[in-house]
Amino acid sequence: MSVAERGSKTRLAKELGVSRASLYYRRKLPEKDELLRREIERVMVDNPGYGSPRVAIALEINKKRAARVMRKYGLKPARRAGKPCKPNDQGREPTGYPCALSDWCPAAPNVLWASDFTFISFRGEFIYLCTVLDGFTGEVLGFNISRTHDAEFVRRAIERAQKYAGTLPEWFHSDQGSEYASGAICSWLESQGVKISMNPKGAPWCNGSQESFFGRFKVEFGDFERFETRADLLEEIYKQLHYHSAIRIKTRLKMSPVQFREKWEAGRTELSTITNNFPQVMSLPPAAELHSTPPSRPSGAEKNTAATDCVITV
Repeated sequence: MSVAERGSKTRLAKELGVSRASLYYRRKLPEKDELLRREIERVMVDNPGYGSPRVAIALEINKKRAARVMRKYGLKPARRAGKPCKPNDQGREPTGYPCALSDWCPAAPNVLWASDFTFISFRGEFIYLCTVLDGFTGEVLGFNISRTHDAEFVRRAIERAQKYAGTLPEWFHSDQGSEYASGAICSWLESQGVKISMNPKGAPWCNGSQESFFGRFKVEFGDFERFETRADLLEEIYKQLHYHSAIRIKTRLKMSPVQFREKWEAGRTELSTITNNFPQVMSLPPAAELHSTPPSRPSGAEKNTAATDCVITV
């Protein structure tokens, strides 16, 4: 029996309506996807809360490609748990403080700090973690851990943030919990010249940075009960707080909060140097002169004079 009678690749290709070369074609995409899957898994081992946007930044690849490969192999970040309610705060009258974040957002470090606390269940008891975040960078400026939650618990976290940052913010934002709404906290902050901002009651999304932080923190931390002693647990909490500030990529920043702050401060220093060395850069007319009367169209002679006056000799 001849090859033609048995069925050759040429005949098969003709019957399928494709070229003979296509019968030998082997797609390279599955191999590339497999290699990328291994790289993604290596990133997610150290960063279990990373979704495709952060994975893409960490590996310096297109975020759509990262999303496609993660979806293909079922790679998903850990999911956060729901937030329990606080019965003691239900039924309390609103404090009357405004919510600054409803009208604007901070554009520099230490303009607004946001704070909240959460509970951690460990060996049949509750441990409370309070954090203070910078509203611009998202950096953890201060924190406190205790087995009770009261005004002093919150104040200690703020004082540690003040010591770390070297200053207090213009605005301090929180929810209307009894700890933050207490006279001890409000009076102390106002005596330091700090303006107070609070969420409207029943609107936790107004403190979204803190809500998101605790959600991701608990997910990426893992099982709290895996530690034998409270000391081991606290040590790991310290490490995780450092990781969230100095290492973990924040999607909107494309880097960690500490890296972003340092980059912002370096840019500000560079701008100050330029304005000091070249004061003519900042020699603009007063705002009143800019908006007092609309400019008129210059004549030919005026154009030449204006062009000469606009030349700056450095």
